[in-house]
Amino acid sequence: MSTPDFILAAPLARDCIELADWPLCKVLLLNDSQYPWFVLVPRQANLTEIIDLSAEDQIVYLQESAKLSRLIMQVFEPDKLNIAALGNVVPQLHIHHIARYKTDIAWPEPIWGKFPAIPYSDEQVAKLKAHF
Repeated sequence: MSTPDFILAAPLARDCIELADWPLCKVLLLNDSQYPWFVLVPRQANLTEIIDLSAEDQIVYLQESAKLSRLIMQVFEPDKLNIAALGNVVPQLHIHHIARYKTDIAWPEPIWGKFPAIPYSDEQVAKLKAHF
């Protein structure tokens, strides 16, 4: 399902930690420990919209998004799970999955650019990778 010419967008490579490769997608963790924030990127070149995927891969993308969503709900037990595919800043197709809590520092506002990121420790990353 991946293509050999796939390259992860530079901002995602810079700001995220690679956790896993699923059949279609690369699972990334945004390196900001203030929020459990994951990004799901299909490993195919030149995609900007979900409709750029084949019909079959659209189904797989939705299934992998649901799998990630269930995992986040189970592991983090958030008050709300925000899921979004915006692409205004990074046009490469990707879906954000963000666990939100009524007690997080940005609640109830959006988190994009709200506060400087606090990177994960190596120990925190290793613990998270164990779930994938």
